[in-house]
Amino acid sequence: MRKRHLMFGSAAAVAAAAGYGAVTWYRYGRVSRAGTRDELLDRFMPEFEVREHHEARVASPADVSYAAARELDLHRSPLIGGIFRARQLFMGGRAVAEAPGSGPFLDEVIALGWRVLAEEPDRQIVLGAVTQPWLADVVFRGIPPEEFAGFDEPGYVKIAWTVGVTPLGAEASLFRTETRAVATDPASRARFRRYWTLVSPGILLIRREMLRLVRREAERRAALHR
Repeated sequence: MRKRHLMFGSAAAVAAAAGYGAVTWYRYGRVSRAGTRDELLDRFMPEFEVREHHEARVASPADVSYAAARELDLHRSPLIGGIFRARQLFMGGRAVAEAPGSGPFLDEVIALGWRVLAEEPDRQIVLGAVTQPWLADVVFRGIPPEEFAGFDEPGYVKIAWTVGVTPLGAEASLFRTETRAVATDPASRARFRRYWTLVSPGILLIRREMLRLVRREAERRAALHR
C-alpha cells in the first residue's frame, strides 16, 4: 500500500511539473507586472521576457529582514540542495549554485561571477550577469552596471535579480525577490525558452523556500530583541 501511495505521489508530482512547464512555455514573453514595482531593477532591465516575482509579509523591522536575507545560507535547506542536485543529474556538469563550503548565498553567487549592479543599504541589492544557462557547466559573466542595460552581444541570456525589503511600520516589513531575464538574439531565445520550461518548477520552489527561510530567520531575530 505504501509503495502504491509513493508511486501515485510521484506520478502526481511529475504531472504537476509537466502542467506548470506547459503553462510556462505558453506564457514565455507574456510577463505579468503584478506585485510591487521595482524602480531600481527597472533601471537595468526595463524590458524582459521572463519575470519571477515573490513577496511575503514578515513580522520584523525592515533592517532585520534585510540582514536575514543578506546572510541567508541556502546550504541549510535540503529542498534547495535536492533541486540543485537534480539539475546536475539532468544536465551533467556541476550544480548551478555550487560553491565551496557554506555561507551567505549572496557572497557565493558573487564569487560565481554575478556582479552587484546597485545596492541601497538595509533595503535592496540588485545583481546581474549574462550566461548560457542551457550548458552543463554554467558560467556567469558580470557586466559593469553602466553597461548592463545596453548589453546585446548575441548568444546570451541577460539576467537581473534582486532581494529587497519595504518597511510596513516599525515592527513589520515586506520581503520580496524578483528575477528578470531576456535573451540577446532569436537563437538564444529559443534555447532559453526550452530550458526555462524545464527548470521553472524548480525555480518556483526555490523562491518559495527562500521566502520561508528569510521570514523564519527574520522573525526569530526580531523576537530576541523584544
